[in-house]
Amino acid sequence: MKKLSNTLLLTHMSILLIYTGGTIGMSRNSFSGALEPLDFAHLLRHIPELHEVAADIHTTQFEPPIDSSDVTPSQWESLACTIAGRYHDYDGFVILHGTDTMAYTASALSYMLGNLTKPVIFTGSQLPIGQLRTDGKENLITAVSIAAARDDEGRPLVPEVAIYFGGRLLRGNRTTKQSAEAFRAFASFNYPALADAGVDITYHRDLILRPDYGRGLQPFYALDPNVIIISLFPGMRGDILQHILQTPGLKAVVMRTFGSGNAPRHPWLLSALREAADRGLVIVNISQCVQGAVEMSRYDCGLHLQEAGVLSGLDSTVESAVTKLMHLLARYPGDTVTVRSLMTKNLRGEISV
Repeated sequence: MKKLSNTLLLTHMSILLIYTGGTIGMSRNSFSGALEPLDFAHLLRHIPELHEVAADIHTTQFEPPIDSSDVTPSQWESLACTIAGRYHDYDGFVILHGTDTMAYTASALSYMLGNLTKPVIFTGSQLPIGQLRTDGKENLITAVSIAAARDDEGRPLVPEVAIYFGGRLLRGNRTTKQSAEAFRAFASFNYPALADAGVDITYHRDLILRPDYGRGLQPFYALDPNVIIISLFPGMRGDILQHILQTPGLKAVVMRTFGSGNAPRHPWLLSALREAADRGLVIVNISQCVQGAVEMSRYDCGLHLQEAGVLSGLDSTVESAVTKLMHLLARYPGDTVTVRSLMTKNLRGEISV
C-alpha cells in the first residue's frame, strides 16, 4: 500500500470513471479550429499513468459526449441514476465534466444524492488531454487517488461531492468557476479547501462532511427547473422585472443583490417583490460579491427586502442556491413553507449557519 500524508492509506479500491464530455477529452478540428469531443478510449490512451494508481478503474461515458454548456437537469438525473445504480459495485466515483457548468452539476448532485457515504469527485481540464501542457493528467490522476483514499479504519476520506482542480479539493456546492484561462480555474470563496495536493495530498479532515454510515444512500432524482436568476443593476426597469416575476409557472427566484444583500429602495421594486412573495414565489437573496454573506439587517437597503418577504441566501453560491431550489421545489411540490424553511438550513454543507 502507498502511504499518504496524515498517516492515511490508499488501498486497492474499485473506482467508476464517468466521462460526460468537456475540454479534457477534446481535440482541435483541423478545418474549423474548434475543439470537438473525442471518444473515451482516446482520452485514456493519453494517461497510461492511471495503471499505476492502486485502484481498479472501470469506465462509462455519455453517448454522445456533451459540451458542459449544453448540460440540463436531465443530464444531472442521468448522472445521479448512474451513481445510485452502481453504488454498491464501486468504492468511489470520478466524473469528467466540462468546466463551464461543473459547479452547477456538482451542486445539483450534492442535493440529489442524500446521505452520500462514498466520494463523488468532479474534475476536468483547461487544455485537452493530448496537448503538451495539459493540466488534465494531474487533475484526473489525483481525482482518482482521492476517490480511492481511505483512512486507517477503511472509510472514505472524502464521502461527499467535491471538485478537484489545480491542486485543490473543494466542496462541490461551495465552488464557483473563477477563471477561463488559469489552471486553478475554481475557487471556494466562503469555505476552505477540503484537501491540498502537492508532493503529498493533505486532507483537512475537520472540514469534510461526516455521513451516517449506518444509513444507505437516499437518492432523489426529480428537479423542478422553474427557477430564474435575476441580477440587480443601477437603472433596472421596473416593467421588465414585473414581467419576469409574472412568468407563468415561475416558482423561485435567485436575486443577485449588491454588497451584503442590498437593493435600491425604489417603491416599485419592493412592491413587486412583496406581491410576488405573497403569491408564493420563493425569492432568495444572493450577493453579487464572490466572498462574504448576505446580512439584510445590516443596512436599511437590505432590511426592506427582508420585510418584503425575501429570504437570505447567507453565504451560498449562485450555483448552489439555484440547484437547491430545483431540488426542494420538486421534493416538496406546492409546500412553499417547507421550501422557504429549508433554504435557510444547512443540508449538505452548502451554507454557514
